Amino acid sequence: MHSMQQLSEEPGIAFDLAVIGSGPGGYEAALRAAKAGMKVCLIEKGALGGVCINWGCIPTKALLRSAEVFDLFKKADSFGLKVPSATIDLAEAVKRSRNVALKMSKGVAFMLRRAGVEVRQGEAVFSSPHDLDIFRDGVRVDGVKARHIIIASGAHARTLPGLEPDGTRIITSREALALKSVPASMIVVGGGAIGVEMAWFYTMAGTRVTLVELLTRLLPLEDEEISEALKRSLQKAGITVATGAKLENVTVEGDRVTAHLCLEPNVSPLPTADCPLSTANSALSTQHSALPQPPADCPLLTADYLLVAVGVSANSSGLGLEHVGVKTSRGFIVTDSACRTSVTNIFAIGDVRGGMLLAHKASAEAVIAVQTIAGAPSHPLNDSMIPRCVYAEPSVASIGLSEKQAEEGGYTVKVGRSMFAASGKANAYGNLEGLVKLVFNAADGRLLGAHVVGHGAVELIGELTLARRLAVTAELLAGTIHAHPTLSETIKEAAENALQE
Repeated sequence: MHSMQQLSEEPGIAFDLAVIGSGPGGYEAALRAAKAGMKVCLIEKGALGGVCINWGCIPTKALLRSAEVFDLFKKADSFGLKVPSATIDLAEAVKRSRNVALKMSKGVAFMLRRAGVEVRQGEAVFSSPHDLDIFRDGVRVDGVKARHIIIASGAHARTLPGLEPDGTRIITSREALALKSVPASMIVVGGGAIGVEMAWFYTMAGTRVTLVELLTRLLPLEDEEISEALKRSLQKAGITVATGAKLENVTVEGDRVTAHLCLEPNVSPLPTADCPLSTANSALSTQHSALPQPPADCPLLTADYLLVAVGVSANSSGLGLEHVGVKTSRGFIVTDSACRTSVTNIFAIGDVRGGMLLAHKASAEAVIAVQTIAGAPSHPLNDSMIPRCVYAEPSVASIGLSEKQAEEGGYTVKVGRSMFAASGKANAYGNLEGLVKLVFNAADGRLLGAHVVGHGAVELIGELTLARRLAVTAELLAGTIHAHPTLSETIKEAAENALQE
């Protein structure tokens, strides 16, 4: 990227770029722009690093690691270790996750300072396409004038009618990341990544968890085979998974939440009371108020907490977008392939832009936006080159097209599978669940999609992401020597399996 002179011909323009929000998209944009020679200001209303570092990706993964260690401890006997029984201290696990988040947030502050980015604390509101007012506690405390502005304001947990979080019994992942003791029971609504991760964490900690998903399977955007393998693993771990289901008549009474669990039509009957249900993306019926007496076949659930994890809504209101004519659709800011909004000098990246709601997507969009501002060539984002990960145990990771998507896209496919149960390393680890599934174009052998469920899946996806980007063939993957014994050998074996089809 070529260097850029500070552009200050217009009177009062103090910055080449102002960035709203310091999450993975915002701080990446600020750092890259500063490196390209721009004078940059970053405005943040909370802690540096945004939701990802402070209340999302990082503290969640720290907590999940605590659960993983605790689970290993419980299986110590099978590894020939004699240890006294362990208990989880949730307050200490949360404290560790907060310390990890704080360390990462301080790291962001250090990098911004070193790059010469000016950080202003407060909420940014547009008063013109180049002007931002900065508010703290509703009072205007500052103002910034910039040639270009990047909105990286992120998103917040979505709510459903009748399931509005109260912060005490009906909670979001944010409250779930800071509970001080392990609840006896919890209902998790939503079978996407956050719902699955939270359900697994609390199950490992000793909570009886029911996972409810409105659609017919967990992780409904993933390959069907992978969704089913994950569901079996979660049920084996003790989670009651109810897919194709919704909650009705949700009520909070004292320290208990009650709700009726109703199956959508054409869904197989619920498991019996003593058989845990499956996890899924569940949602609440909007007509619950019109059904004071739910049907007799809707069992009553009671739990200490109801965790709502049904996706996110963009943080686009309150920015004053209406003052400058920035267009939105369903709350998300509308942009072109270069992340430019309907206003020429204003860009939007990350969750507020919509699409895949992933930290690494936001970082990639930061590069595109800054390159465009700097006048350098940029390449539009290709969703099929963005890896997706779920950090439960077994973890799930994927890139590109599912088998069904590839077939619907007109490809004739070759599919290769390899089970971790056949891997020497997986057997040595004691983690036998899951598989690698690779989808190739039969015409030329190119990798169209890769799907992994199993221990370490989120680390294996790197090789497959590169293979997808470089249009690697089944022959090339199968002919690449992989170290033995490793989990990555399973990728080679899946490619070999596709060639034997």
